[in-house]
Amino acid sequence: MPKTIEFRRPDGQAVNGHLAEADAPLGAVVVIQEWWGVNAQILGVAERLAAAGFTALVPDLYRGKSTVEAEEANHLMSGLNFGDAATQDVRGAVLALKGLHAGSGKVAVTGFCMGGALTWLSLSHVPELDAGVAWYGYPPLEYVDATKITQPVMAHWATQDQAFAIAGVDALEAKLREAGVRYEGHRYLAHHAFANETAQGPGRIPISQYDAFWAQRAWDRTLRFLGQHLG
Repeated sequence: MPKTIEFRRPDGQAVNGHLAEADAPLGAVVVIQEWWGVNAQILGVAERLAAAGFTALVPDLYRGKSTVEAEEANHLMSGLNFGDAATQDVRGAVLALKGLHAGSGKVAVTGFCMGGALTWLSLSHVPELDAGVAWYGYPPLEYVDATKITQPVMAHWATQDQAFAIAGVDALEAKLREAGVRYEGHRYLAHHAFANETAQGPGRIPISQYDAFWAQRAWDRTLRFLGQHLG
């Protein structure tokens, strides 16, 4: 289980995070939560990365709050200042990992759903980042300044995603091409949250559906990408 630590934002405020340390790290990754908050599933992502050789830090963007109810999750997400989260919380987490000098000392960011949207914002606002992997999420495209994304990026998209329409992915990818971003995008015949193993059974929200096959394919690609750019 990741241990709870405290790190500082660039503005000096203290934030809690959950750190999963790799035994012989290649590099490090900031993991950004879904709209549910920091829960067992997202901590499991951090543990998975640590087992693969990447020390992982999950910043607690909701300051200790989490939920299993979609309505409450939407309320928590709506109350989050995305710009502040990217430029302060995520950047603070990146700097904290840089200070650990894990492996190569390089740090990537990855995020899912809401965290995917924040991944794009972080890539354009956190110059210390070395790479990024976004999972089925993007912010309103007017907030994506692709000219500021200098890091290599991988993204995983679900063609049947009802939360983040594939037409928006087309528009985002056009911006990335125009800006010359080093980008590798993958599309899967899947629904939203296809890599979240809790998105199955009667408790899942209707637009989401875990797909073990595509999740494994996306994780294989992700770990290869992180090894290439952080190792």
